[in-house]
Amino acid sequence: CWAAEYGHQLQLSNEELDRIITEAKELGIHFFVLTGGEPMVRKKDILMLAEKHNDCAFHIFTNGTLIDEELCKEVQRLGNLSFALSVEGYAETNDDRRGQGVFEKVMHAMDLMKEHGLLFGTSICYTSKNYKVVTSDEFLQMLVDKGAILSWFFHYMPVGKDASTDLLLTPEQREYMVNRVRFVRSRKCPIKLFTLDFQNDAEFVGGCIAGGKNYLHINPNGDVEPCVFIHYSNVNIKEHSLLECLQQPLFMQYHDNMPFNDNQLRPCPMLENPEMIKKMVEASGAHSTDMQAEEPVDSLIAKTIPYAENWKPVADRLWKERQDEVAEARKERFEKYGE
Repeated sequence: CWAAEYGHQLQLSNEELDRIITEAKELGIHFFVLTGGEPMVRKKDILMLAEKHNDCAFHIFTNGTLIDEELCKEVQRLGNLSFALSVEGYAETNDDRRGQGVFEKVMHAMDLMKEHGLLFGTSICYTSKNYKVVTSDEFLQMLVDKGAILSWFFHYMPVGKDASTDLLLTPEQREYMVNRVRFVRSRKCPIKLFTLDFQNDAEFVGGCIAGGKNYLHINPNGDVEPCVFIHYSNVNIKEHSLLECLQQPLFMQYHDNMPFNDNQLRPCPMLENPEMIKKMVEASGAHSTDMQAEEPVDSLIAKTIPYAENWKPVADRLWKERQDEVAEARKERFEKYGE
């Protein structure tokens, strides 16, 4: 929801990517997510890396427009790449955001991938405008019919100085998303799709996973950021090893301050706990890495403080209900099975 600003001028070289993967494997890391811009403009490079590092898995977020039969055959041969195709609704909504005719190209890419038996799903940024459509039975069943087996859902983040706050969800809309995504992936739902919500499923991964805890982001300039949504850093991968980047002051701030909230429906230091990202950026002396224009941390959190305040009472109620449900389930298991 901001990545167009990366453009195509900045990118990591094959040698740099190979070094990052090699250093990561030495640390026990074997799973890599590739994003853009559009990563498939370098599909030959990606296939080369996937073949060389065949002990790793590569998950690629793509707009799907460059997926063709030749690529599908190569992915089928290699077996260690999977895909998340970006889609934000039906043709009119999707193409309004991504360009005329893109929706049909994505549908064609899904047909090709299904035909070749590839592992793929979708990446959906949900906003106050599209959240109902992209979680409707009809839309999700269409994805399943096309061959998708999973769907990533990403809460809209107001990243960048000119980012709109109108697309942020109301507390009522976010509560709907919490319940809807969990229902779709439950056994009660007839739609056979595994849904994941990067924001609302934090309880299943122990809260925020960024800052090197389980995940980090390297932008095309080489800046090593805590998260794909947090554009601040102390180091650049072109000048430091991956281990040194993991030890940077901003990541140490993440280490020392996690979890940011005991309520894991409020996991993020930017969206739900904006005072925390301000504290960590200022304590670490990290600089803005935004590609279009530097964004002071006070400017960033000015957009999220009202959201955090409005979401807190709803999140606290939902979290208490969730803990009560868990406690009741444990009681039932104990009564049935004992210790």
